[in-house]
Amino acid sequence: LFPQSPTTLGQEAPSRHKRETVSPRNVEEDVPVIYFPRATEGLKRRKRAWVIPDISFPERDNGPFPKKVSQVRNCRGVIYYSITGPGETGILYVTQPLDREAKSNYTFMAHAVAEGSGSAENPMEIKVIVIDMNDNKPIFTQDLYTGEVAESSPSILQVKATDADQEGTDNADVHYRIMNQEPKSPSDNMFTINPVNGFIRVNAKGLDRETNPKYTLEVRAADMKGDGLTGFTKVILTVTDSNDNAPIYTETQVKVFDALVVKMSVTDKDDAHSPAWNAKFTIVDGNKDGLFTVATGANKQEGIITTAKGLDFEKISTHTLLVAVENEIPFAAALPTSTATVTVTVLDVNEPPIFDPAVKVISKREDLAVNQTVVRYTAHDPDTARKYKIVSDPAGWLNVDKDTGLVTVKAEMDREHLFVKNDIYTALIEAYDNDEVPATGTGTLQIKLEDVNDNAPTIEERDITVSQKNTCHPSGGTGTPGSVIINRKFDLVKELDPGFYTVQLRVADTQSLGRLSMVTAEVCDCNGPNAACGRAPPPSTPLPLILGVLGGTMLLLMLVLPLVLFARRRGTEQKEPLLQEDDIRDNIYYYDEEGGGEDDQDYYDLSVLHRGLDNRPHVMRDDVIPIFMPAPPYQYRPRPANPDEIGNFIEENMKVADNDPSAPPYDSLLVFDYEGGGSDAGSLSSINSSSSGDQDYDCLSEWGPRFKKLADMYGGGEDDDDMI
Repeated sequence: LFPQSPTTLGQEAPSRHKRETVSPRNVEEDVPVIYFPRATEGLKRRKRAWVIPDISFPERDNGPFPKKVSQVRNCRGVIYYSITGPGETGILYVTQPLDREAKSNYTFMAHAVAEGSGSAENPMEIKVIVIDMNDNKPIFTQDLYTGEVAESSPSILQVKATDADQEGTDNADVHYRIMNQEPKSPSDNMFTINPVNGFIRVNAKGLDRETNPKYTLEVRAADMKGDGLTGFTKVILTVTDSNDNAPIYTETQVKVFDALVVKMSVTDKDDAHSPAWNAKFTIVDGNKDGLFTVATGANKQEGIITTAKGLDFEKISTHTLLVAVENEIPFAAALPTSTATVTVTVLDVNEPPIFDPAVKVISKREDLAVNQTVVRYTAHDPDTARKYKIVSDPAGWLNVDKDTGLVTVKAEMDREHLFVKNDIYTALIEAYDNDEVPATGTGTLQIKLEDVNDNAPTIEERDITVSQKNTCHPSGGTGTPGSVIINRKFDLVKELDPGFYTVQLRVADTQSLGRLSMVTAEVCDCNGPNAACGRAPPPSTPLPLILGVLGGTMLLLMLVLPLVLFARRRGTEQKEPLLQEDDIRDNIYYYDEEGGGEDDQDYYDLSVLHRGLDNRPHVMRDDVIPIFMPAPPYQYRPRPANPDEIGNFIEENMKVADNDPSAPPYDSLLVFDYEGGGSDAGSLSSINSSSSGDQDYDCLSEWGPRFKKLADMYGGGEDDDDMI
């Protein structure tokens, strides 16, 4: 950046401080223009500090240079402008491509000086922001990563790449990917990497240090979320050993060789220590299998017989050897050859039982029933009888018959059990004899479990995101060994408010074995193919609505309160008596004690309690367990330990309760008696006074007009036809 020499600008400008784009008719090219404010006549006030928007300019711009960045103008006649900062004075230009990573912004001070009157405005700060461009590729923090992974370890290490572009933009959003794996056995995707954080983990079974002790991975890092500039690194992973191999004897039978049998001495009258004196020994008979050898001792007058091979008492218990002796040189005359007979007695040794083969491999289904035969695994012992026992059965699945060596199933086997490695379950069987100090032999039984469909699919990712616009895509994570990625798009049946919802999802395999799982689904609005759906903000209530509700509540209180006070005041006023105080009632007294009538105005429905004797049904009490009732067809299921089975638990127990007559609640109508049967009176109209016929009510007519109604009722009269 550099400023050019002072420039005089004299054309009019708007009256307020603003930023706009000037057409080519006014300036040499389209650049942002900043105006100084116009001074007004009359009252003056202190000017506020300028607030100048930042000017943006992209880095790595290819020109042509110099390129104008901005221009400052003022409305006062002839004004001289200058810019202080890096360089001289004048208009601000870009003279070469900028680099945001070297300097992200530039700050200058603009000055306006009126001709002949000095400074016209306070200095103005101009800030140029360099816009980031994707001009830096990701760089790994290490050119070579090394790590160790155990044969049974799921996670390994993390790689990290940095990007010098502006943080928080797609230019610096780095994603990772494994491009190559060497060796590609037992599969070419033994490892996987998290595309966001760079964690490398084991993706498949089969790591074996004895087969592939080292793996080399080529990892790529790319910005623009994996579609931009790239950087590469290598990762060398060393597979460390885990105890997955049992020790095995290289020789199951150990026999002693070169064992000293006997030393035989000879004498010779020839000159000592001469070839004619030195003795030479030979076994001439009894050694057809080459079990023995003879050699001359260091003094040349001694023969030493040793074993050349292991002896077997069970085959030959006694060996008779004929040993001849000569000199190193032939005899000068015909002389008889001296011989000796050596009898070797083989001592019996308690030999251990031997399994054949030492490692027995068989295949069985994992759902083999209990007490079913697995295999007969026996050992042979040439000496004595032998018995069997299990010395290693980590899962406790097997039994062995101590006399026959027949291996059977003791408990249900499971291929997915932690003691099963690469589908193989290993047990050790020991054979021992009946000696005082028993000799033992061990055989390895390896059962390759064949898989059956005994495990329902399980949802591991319980949190899913569903977009109302169907634009969100699943995250870029990969599945773990034994998992299945459901390539299905979740759609909304109806539009929902953004938030979290609990969904019951049933997942089944091709053989219809499945289970119910609870999944938390987040409904949100998101855009773009890789949009990250965030939690929707809680809905806010606008302030005018809140004020309206409060105003309506206050108005309602102002109307209700006077009504309540008025009602209370009326209640305290004296009620007008039913009869006037001056009314003459003779013998009738006015007490003013009656209330306002019966509160309950509904007629009682007698049909609920009253049933005719002829129509009454068979009465059965549902609140008592029936004496002769069949057992429910289902049994109540205990509460499961797996939370995913709660739904099935509730549904099955509801069915059992619906079919169980003894299950609560005991809701029933208890009928204690039937009224209306056997009554002497046919109706209430038959009720009468026993002495009503002897009474004379004619005197009531003498009481005056006020008692006329009463006299008509009891004495009879003109109103009899109106009586009910």
